[in-house]
Amino acid sequence: MTSSRFDLRGKVAIVTGGNGGIGLGMARGLADAGADIAVVGRNETKSADAVADLRKRGVKAIAVTTDVTNTAAVAAMIDRVVKELGRIDVLVNNAGMSIRKPPHELELDEWNKVIDTNLTSAFMCSKLAYPALKASGNGKVINIGSMLSIFGASFAAAYAASKGGIVQYTRACANAWAPDNIQVNAILPGWIDTDLTRGARKQISGLHERVLARTPAGRWGGIDDFAGIAVFLASPASNFITGTAIPVDGGYSVMT
Repeated sequence: MTSSRFDLRGKVAIVTGGNGGIGLGMARGLADAGADIAVVGRNETKSADAVADLRKRGVKAIAVTTDVTNTAAVAAMIDRVVKELGRIDVLVNNAGMSIRKPPHELELDEWNKVIDTNLTSAFMCSKLAYPALKASGNGKVINIGSMLSIFGASFAAAYAASKGGIVQYTRACANAWAPDNIQVNAILPGWIDTDLTRGARKQISGLHERVLARTPAGRWGGIDDFAGIAVFLASPASNFITGTAIPVDGGYSVMT
């Protein structure tokens, strides 16, 4: 039986970008702990597949096709989740993308696209979900940063800026919303085997070997490595933890 500290039965979680990669790994973990899930994404086929996967775990799950960079679309998504699932207890701001160019080659529209997708969307989703999170009595927000919240990379100026911003936004919300009993934390994934990083490996020569050499665990992470941390940060077990940024990286960030 699941410990009551980690029991999410009766809870509802929104996972943006929850139809694949790290988002799906977290959604699976939350579902296994009993939470009903709203999968938010733009690819309807992937979202339908994710919902089918989650329903097999014995929970309610819905797909909400949403452009998280559009304020009206986010507002409609929040309204639909409350209407169909009854409440919002957990918000996972996971939607993200990258354009791999050095800063002097980035165009302004490319910069804006990355910032809007990775950072501004987290602001809008959090702002519009706030009333429901407050009403839940113990809301949880989980923002997804990156190793590039910590380190610089010549090929990811906009991505790194957005992920550094996520950490500071997490801290601001943690302070602002503590009186409402809403805990806000960030996860900083290391190098994880996803569609996004597979693209990076094709573009960046030697990346795979450098990651393995620096990661003490000796492997790339998998999406299921995020199930446990998602449940922990979404559950009563983390009620006195807020404003943190927790690496899930196999030791990458502590390797000298």
